[in-house]
Amino acid sequence: TQRTQIRQTYYDLYQEDLIKRLESELSGDFERAMYRWILEPAEREALLANIALKNANMNYHVIVEISCVSTPDELFAVRRAYHNRYKRCMEEDVATNTTGHLRQAMSSFKYGGSEVNARLAQHEADILHEAIKNMNHNHEEVIRILTTRSKTQLVATFNRYRDDHGIAITKVQQGISPFLCCP
Repeated sequence: TQRTQIRQTYYDLYQEDLIKRLESELSGDFERAMYRWILEPAEREALLANIALKNANMNYHVIVEISCVSTPDELFAVRRAYHNRYKRCMEEDVATNTTGHLRQAMSSFKYGGSEVNARLAQHEADILHEAIKNMNHNHEEVIRILTTRSKTQLVATFNRYRDDHGIAITKVQQGISPFLCCP
């Protein structure tokens, strides 16, 4: 991408790494901003994930955002960048530093296809309805559905839920509210 070309051109002209040069010339918030700007998106996400995982206050909004807004291909690129940068597996670091539903949700692999299975949407809408009706907050099937289905399949499931039960699933969040914050 363009940022890689900028870094390479700088190196070709000056025989020096642009990132190291910026680190030596800048300081504070501006240094961090420039350093993060010059990184490729996957490298930047890997850096931010590592910072979040090392953060003592256990604030994992960055990890949740990366997992929820990234396509499976983008998530794979972030994982690869994380491994290249830290020589560690991002999934293992997430599993080591998180617990419960967050660990399970962040450790799952999302399917990225655009195909929709209407029978599956019907079946999973029923599972979600039962879990919400019974206020089963630890329902493993709910977690599996929300963490492994593509966005298009989830939309079909949520639409089926709305059509069958007359209310949007986002209006009856008791059973799944921890997961509905993700787009």
